[in-house]
Amino acid sequence: MSNEYSIAVLLPTRSRTMSLTDSVTSIVCQASDPSRLQILIGLDNDDTVGLEHFDAVIQPYLDDNAIDYHAQAFDSMGYAGLNRYYNHLAQHADADWLFVWNDDAVMDTKGWDDVVRSYTGQFKLLKVHTHNDHPYSIFPIVPRAWYEQFGHLSRHQMIDAELSQMAFVLDVMQVIDVDVTHNQVELTKDSTDPLKPKTRFEGNPNHARDFHNPRVQQQRYTDVAQLASYMQSLGMDTSWWESIKSGKQDPWTRLRELDINKQMSQFEMQVDSSGRVLNVIAEPKR
Repeated sequence: MSNEYSIAVLLPTRSRTMSLTDSVTSIVCQASDPSRLQILIGLDNDDTVGLEHFDAVIQPYLDDNAIDYHAQAFDSMGYAGLNRYYNHLAQHADADWLFVWNDDAVMDTKGWDDVVRSYTGQFKLLKVHTHNDHPYSIFPIVPRAWYEQFGHLSRHQMIDAELSQMAFVLDVMQVIDVDVTHNQVELTKDSTDPLKPKTRFEGNPNHARDFHNPRVQQQRYTDVAQLASYMQSLGMDTSWWESIKSGKQDPWTRLRELDINKQMSQFEMQVDSSGRVLNVIAEPKR
């Protein structure tokens, strides 16, 4: 079954006006063929500023440029529920690729959509250049088939980390020649809602929702195994994953190869032959 559009841009937003406008216009203006884009925007139904800005600025802009879009208002799920916004928006996507995008990001590369389309038909996670070239794909672009395998994009709030780690152990991470500026505010408070601190479930593996909690990791490895089965059905090579399961391959070799600026403090996962996590070891930041 073919999709109507090439790329669906998934964009949750809250209370940002100028940065949201810059983000959306950069995606459209830098595209070679905006008619093949679909933009899906998630707003909070208690965000008066954001809703009014969408009605007054964003919606007219998309209409004037004949861009297909879908806007959805949610009961606020906060930063702790970030993945849930993306999961819900992905339900409405009708595109070959799903692009996890932010309202503080600006597309810099002209013809970025041509670059993405050049990989259509390949089961890869596409990684743009941004964020001081963090080894993770900060704005992951995945084939719709990834979503279809589970009915969601990510089980965990840290969607970029979740998708990236799965891509590394499957050896499907693909760096592409696309540049993005990420205007992230490195503060303890969320700049879009100063009254709500950002909650990140990372750094305490004993917490049930932590990214490195053994049960959370076990589910991630179970999902990886499902993706590996799908890849095998396509005739793709999954020997990298098989070597990880048998203990012959370090799971994080590919991550370390991309960690050119030594930004990662990685939790090492020890798994058995079935992919079940046996232990979590914190490595010092290098």
